[in-house]
Amino acid sequence: MKDTQTGITARQRNILRAAEELARRELEHEGSGHDWWHIYRVTQLAKRIAAGEGADPFVCELAALLHDLADEKLVDDPEEGKLRLKAWMLEQGTPADDADHVMEIISTMSYRGGTGTPMTTLEGRVVQDADRLDAIGAIGIARTFVYSGKKGRPMHDPNVPAREAMTAEEYRGGGDTAINHFHEKLLKLKDLMNTGEGRRIAEDRHRFMEAFLDRFGGEWDGLE
Repeated sequence: MKDTQTGITARQRNILRAAEELARRELEHEGSGHDWWHIYRVTQLAKRIAAGEGADPFVCELAALLHDLADEKLVDDPEEGKLRLKAWMLEQGTPADDADHVMEIISTMSYRGGTGTPMTTLEGRVVQDADRLDAIGAIGIARTFVYSGKKGRPMHDPNVPAREAMTAEEYRGGGDTAINHFHEKLLKLKDLMNTGEGRRIAEDRHRFMEAFLDRFGGEWDGLE
């Protein structure tokens, strides 16, 4: 029977609970800002946006819960990770079409220095917006400094210019600073949102980052 409020069946809810347990177990102690609580926030946002956009709630929630478990930032062999993830979904009873859909979303999620492939489905656009929204605003600011600290990158260096265009390899290769990351990626995300709801949420979070960067610059130069 399908829940009339969420559109999720009892069988789907069992799969989602198992996915939540898997994501929590795998990422609970991850220290780069891609931890279980990132998954939780992205999932909550995905559910909110999916409801507003009329997307499949099961596919959106499942993809949000699993989207980082085969990410190249977190696993040594992303392709092997994707194979294991799809096998896990099928073992849990996920219909093959839904498992394929989730894997397509996960495989297309990454920003890759702005060179990523566009999403082809509404559900993919929903989950990508949710993930990108967690990279901006107050949470995005906090995650940027956590990630930079984890990677040993400086907070700011006025002598290191932000890069205008990058390959995926250059984007992943470092050589930047926490503040440069705002200019190289985060301030661009507002205009890359796929959905109306994503754009509405992004506008406010974008303004918050701009205000933070203005204040940061003033304090850096001793003017605030």
